[in-house]
Amino acid sequence: MLIIGIAGGTGSGKTTVVRKIIEQLPEGEVAVLPQDSYYRDASEMPLEERLNINFDHPDSIEFELLIQHIKDLKAGKSIAQPIYSYLTCTRAEETISVKPCDVVIVEGILVLTNPQLRKLMDLKIFVDADADDRLMRVINRDIVERGRSVNRVMERYEHTVKPMHLQFIEPTKRYADLIVPQGGNNKIAIDILTMYIEKNLGLKHK
Repeated sequence: MLIIGIAGGTGSGKTTVVRKIIEQLPEGEVAVLPQDSYYRDASEMPLEERLNINFDHPDSIEFELLIQHIKDLKAGKSIAQPIYSYLTCTRAEETISVKPCDVVIVEGILVLTNPQLRKLMDLKIFVDADADDRLMRVINRDIVERGRSVNRVMERYEHTVKPMHLQFIEPTKRYADLIVPQGGNNKIAIDILTMYIEKNLGLKHK
C-alpha cells in the first residue's frame, strides 16, 4: 500500500491535484482520506462558539483517529470515515465505508504538521500557489459551499487563514518530497506523480 500525503494552503488546488491523479489511474485503485472529515466534533459547544472555531490550527483535527484509520487500512481492515459539516461544525451520525486500496491519499492543509502522520507517508507533496490566487478561491468556495458572507470570509482570512498559513502550513513545505507550483494547472507535475504511482503499483503487482 502506497500512502501519499498532499498538503498546501487553503485554496492552493490540492483537491484538483487529487482529482486529476485519480482520473489517470484505474478505478478502485485509490482511496482518499480528506483531512476535513477528521475535524473534531463540536456538537457540545453552543452554536455561537462553533462559528469561531479555528479550522486552520492543528488542534482542530483529530489526528489520532486519522492515524489509526491509516494503520487499519494498511492492516487490511475497512474503516468508517467520518462525515463533517462546516455549516453545523458537527459530525454526522452516518459514516463512509472505505476499503483498503493500493493507494491511499491523505489530503488537507495540515496533514504534514503531524510527525506521526508524516512517518506513515511514502510520499509527501506540497501544493504551492500565490497568496492572491488562494484568496480568490477561498472567497468563492466559502460563499458558495459554506454559506458565508464576503465580509465574514475576508475577516476570517485576515485573522485566521493568513496567520495560520504562515505559522503552521507554509513551514511544512520543508517536509515535502515534491513541491507542485500552480496546483491543478501543473500538468507536468501531475503526470510525474501519476507515473510514480503507476510504477509502484506495477512493482507491487509483479
